[in-house]
Order: sequence, then structure tokens, then C-alpha cells
Amino acid sequence: MTEPVESRTARRQPMVAEVTLARRGRAAVVRASGALDSENVAALDGELARAAELSGQSRTVVDLSALEFADSSVLHVLLDAQRRHRADDRQLVVCGPLRPVVDRLFGVTGTTEFFVLAEDVDAAVNAAR
Repeated sequence: MTEPVESRTARRQPMVAEVTLARRGRAAVVRASGALDSENVAALDGELARAAELSGQSRTVVDLSALEFADSSVLHVLLDAQRRHRADDRQLVVCGPLRPVVDRLFGVTGTTEFFVLAEDVDAAVNAAR
């Protein structure tokens, strides 16, 4: 006779991320930390939209140095933000240093050339236009 075995469903823990917006000189700095995926990437999208609307800001810096994980949804949001910034004659600069998993996302997808990349926030804020 067989006895029923309790079935366990693996539940994925939600990704935890923090996305902030600050001003630094004439740049808006959006900083993402933790892990971003399709379930929480709206936070990044929202702050990038807010950054694009700030008056007196000619550049948005996206600091991904504290981002531990990113999937293709993050890349999609960054590409959309890049298009919006270009349409408004504003510059979007992505900076790190990038963690290997985030760097690999750009490399594998061949999207590195679509962005202005800088080593860190200081370099991104002062990047030549």
C-alpha cells in the first residue's frame, strides 16, 4: 500500500530592489540596488520617467553599481528610457561599475552600443555630450 506524500510547491521569493532619484548638479541620478526583474521593474521605469520630467536637468545618470541581478525587462526599460531621452534632446548615461551578471546582460544582448556607459557616477555626471 502506498501512502500519500505531501507535495511541496516551490514559491519564488519576490525580488527586492530599491530605486531612488536624486539631483546632482544638472543631472538626475537614478540609482537601482538589489534585484530587478519583470515583477518589480516598474519602480525603475517610474523613476526614469520622473527624471526625464525634472526641469533644468540635461542628463539622467542610471547608477547600476549596486544592482545584483537584472533580467531582460530591465534592459527593455532602459532602452525605452533611452528613446524618450533622445526624443527630448536629453542624455541618458548608464554607469557602474557593473556586477558580472548585469554586465553580461548588456554583452549577451549586444546592447552596449546603444548606451553611453561610464565607469561611475562622477564620470557619468561629467561625461562629454
